[in-house]
Amino acid sequence: MDFLTIFLFICVFLLQKNVAENSFDKYYSPLWGSNHLSIDPQRNEVQLLMDTSSGAGFRSKLDYGSGLFHISMKLPEKKTEGIVTCFYLTSAPDNQEPGNHFELDFEFLGTNGTVQTNVYDYDGGHREQSFKLPFDPSQDFHTYGILWNPSQIVFFIDGIPIRVFKNNSAHGVAYPSKPMHIEASIWNADWAGPVDWAQAPFVVHYRDFDFYACPTQNDDVSICGNGHYFWNRHRHLYLNDEQKQQMKSYRSAYMTYDYCSSPSTSKQECSLN
Repeated sequence: MDFLTIFLFICVFLLQKNVAENSFDKYYSPLWGSNHLSIDPQRNEVQLLMDTSSGAGFRSKLDYGSGLFHISMKLPEKKTEGIVTCFYLTSAPDNQEPGNHFELDFEFLGTNGTVQTNVYDYDGGHREQSFKLPFDPSQDFHTYGILWNPSQIVFFIDGIPIRVFKNNSAHGVAYPSKPMHIEASIWNADWAGPVDWAQAPFVVHYRDFDFYACPTQNDDVSICGNGHYFWNRHRHLYLNDEQKQQMKSYRSAYMTYDYCSSPSTSKQECSLN
């Protein structure tokens, strides 16, 4: 076997290995609306469909206590209000009223390029920060990420930090202390505006399913703060100067709503984050 043959064999093996490691089935399983969820033959892209009868959703197979999570999404091309397309972490149990819980959200409100982030801090949330994206999220895949470690939670879009929620538990602000799993879904909500059902069905695409996280099988997430996980090391505990400038510029250019900006919605952490 000559060198070129060996080289090509290795390349094919690595490509197959990468596809397998990025497989939907390795990390996720359908949660609801399974007849509105489809997976491509390679198992590396999922489509969720929303029509008048149902939406759909999937969740991670495990619960986690820290990690660097991400997914790539392409939103429905047909324009409407009222459709909510999500990627988030939550401690809420499946198919039950969530009650007080922890949750970290990316929620697209409608299909016109507005994304809302939210933090549920073992309460009902209401920590919305919204952005009008500088691109059309229905025309290509973009990556949405969440870093969660003992020091901070950071929301990213295409690698740019757009929001930080720091661990201010020393000041009496709750910080996620229960395992969370990942969910992604498409559904409709009256508070997001009226749906133009004449445009249905609405289809969202997901891919890039791999992520880095510490799995946990009980309510104790303290072991997931261990420094041998790279996302818990010093360089991830704080934004560096370049990241701070990136976030400042992004928020200045594209933020359309911030709960911290009004006395009626501001919360304790607004003066600390």
